[in-house]
Amino acid sequence: MSQVIHSQSAPRPVGAYPHARRVGNLLFLSGVGPRSPLDNSIPGNVHDADGKLVAYDIEAQCRQVFANVKAVLESAGAQWRDLVDVTVYLTDMTADFAVYNRLYAEYFAGVDAARTTLGITALPTPIAIELKCIAAVGTSTGTL
Repeated sequence: MSQVIHSQSAPRPVGAYPHARRVGNLLFLSGVGPRSPLDNSIPGNVHDADGKLVAYDIEAQCRQVFANVKAVLESAGAQWRDLVDVTVYLTDMTADFAVYNRLYAEYFAGVDAARTTLGITALPTPIAIELKCIAAVGTSTGTL
């Protein structure tokens, strides 16, 4: 059984894909960025007069991306604690890892999801962070 998830509470995907897809008890979230679901803006981005990105606030982007992941999970009938695997993409590992890691520890307290953090050169839109998540829905995710 497979179900496509489109969330009304999360920002629109930037391409032709759903927010998530559920296959059995596994929920696969598409890459989730920090855009605002209200107006598609990117929290903390600062642009010059020509529209070029000149600065960003990684803390604001982290908080928004975590809120967006939560919105997609809830739209699919899942919860934060159902997360079992999180892949994080940062465009500036050197500058942003410490802040992101502190906030991750805050938001993921008590969630024992596996995690991989990758430094990459760019994302499809002017964002500094994106998450790719897998959740186990309707199962016990406790330890063996």
